[in-house]
Amino acid sequence: MSEKNKTIRTTVWLCTTAMFMALNVAMSSFGVPVPGGHLYMNDIIICLAAIILDPFAAFMVGGVGAFLGDLFFYPLPMFVSLVTHGLQAVVISVFSHYVMKKHPIISSGIGVTIGAVIMVVGYSLGRAFIYSTPEYAILKLPYQILQAVVGAVLGMVLCWRCGIYKLYNKMMSRK
Repeated sequence: MSEKNKTIRTTVWLCTTAMFMALNVAMSSFGVPVPGGHLYMNDIIICLAAIILDPFAAFMVGGVGAFLGDLFFYPLPMFVSLVTHGLQAVVISVFSHYVMKKHPIISSGIGVTIGAVIMVVGYSLGRAFIYSTPEYAILKLPYQILQAVVGAVLGMVLCWRCGIYKLYNKMMSRK
């Protein structure tokens, strides 16, 4: 690989990672009001970025992006977000890039499904620990499940149906 091609790939990777991280922070800043709280849409960005990017970049977008979003807007669960969304993004990325390479849509579907379970379990345990009430975590469980499902489905749709995966790979292969 030529030095120019390597520089272009690194620049595209860095800018894409930064853009998704900024989108994650922005989507963490507001939520859709639901009874008992808000439904946040940053899971869409996390799932989409994790399918497209490598595991390290996925962790930066998912974990660090969610951490920063919480730090700026609601700092109490920021470490829960770092661990939960970081692990979620890494698992999705590993499945999307290293498992069943001949069937990328199926492997990323499995990854976002496991990532959704990680997110629901991580936030439920985190809420029970932070707020010291398992009842509060159980009360928020249906909304966490809804957020995880919406994020997984819309992330897959944006990636595969809207062609973002193909567009990113086209940008990365340019010389």
